[in-house]
Order: sequence, then C-alpha cells, then structure tokens
Amino acid sequence: MDRTTRPLVIVGAFAGSLVIGLALMLWALGGLRTVAAPSAIGGPFQLTDQTGQTVTEKNLLGKPTLILFGFTHCPDVCPTELFEMSEVLRAMGKDADRVNAYFVSVDPERDTAAAMKDYLSSFDPHLRGLTGDSQAVAKIIGEYRVYAKKVPLKGGDYTMDHTALVYLMDRDGKFVAPFNLKQSPQQAAADLKHYL
Repeated sequence: MDRTTRPLVIVGAFAGSLVIGLALMLWALGGLRTVAAPSAIGGPFQLTDQTGQTVTEKNLLGKPTLILFGFTHCPDVCPTELFEMSEVLRAMGKDADRVNAYFVSVDPERDTAAAMKDYLSSFDPHLRGLTGDSQAVAKIIGEYRVYAKKVPLKGGDYTMDHTALVYLMDRDGKFVAPFNLKQSPQQAAADLKHYL
C-alpha cells in the first residue's frame, strides 16, 4: 500500500465504522423501530395536572398535543424547551386554546402537583404539568418509549437523565413526529396549525 492510498483506507474505515455505530445506537435506543412503527408510541395513562385534575389519554382527543417529558429540578434542557414551547403557544394567539401542551414529570418523587404548579407559573398558562405516583409515571414512560434514569449526585441528591424531545400527537392521539422547536416561534406555530 503506498502513501497516497493508506490515508484513504483509514478515512474509509473510520467512516464505515461511524455509520455502523450510529445505526447500532439508533437501534439500541429504539430510533429505528420508532421510525418503522410510530403507532407504537403512546397509549393509556392516568396522571394528575398541577390543579389536581385527572388527565388521561382521552384528553388528547380532538386537539393536536405537544408533550415534553422532564422534571422540575432539570438545570437547563427542560426550562429551555418549556420556554420555547411557551413562545410557540404565544405565537399561535387564540389558536393556542385549540392545542394541548403537557409537561410530564419523570421524577414523581419530587414533582408533586404543587411543585409542578409553582414551576410552570413561569411559563405559558396553556402548559399543564402532569405527575402521579411512581407506578403511573412508569406506565406513561413505557407507553411513550421515554428513556428516564435516576442519577445519584454527591451529597445524596440526584438528577434525572431523560429523553429530551417534544412529542407531537395528532387530534386522534396518534404520534406524528418529534416537534421541531429549533425554528422561529412563528414558523413552529404555523407548522402546528396544520394539525388543528
């Protein structure tokens, strides 16, 4: 092998291993199965919102729904996503009343209805925070194929690793796709209005 072809072989081998690695990672995380079977995302659940009202999968019917899984002690991702969701809801104007927007806790140990109410007071009033006991939260996490894991911190505290995407469900409560918040609020609002 001469000096000119050796670097090409190394680059080719690296690129090939990168593609295989990404494909395996997507498969392991359920990404490839998700694309093939979006109907497998979602299902029955029963949780409580920040006002103490019961919310089930039946509440999704008749309106498009945005769902974000997270927790109130989240240092950066959750507040950023909730702010972006709030901006989209504001950009929708009166049509925001025709959309469901849920923040579902993956940390039932700390996220009581009162904690959710206090936390969500900083965001758009259309956002409803959902929580429940550990069994009810585990059920919706399973139904939506959410990754959520408790991670211990020094001093006995903990944080949560979790899936950080916004689920878009249609008016029939069926999963459509991850909703893109990384665009202008006006464009995101226009995209969401297609599902009204």
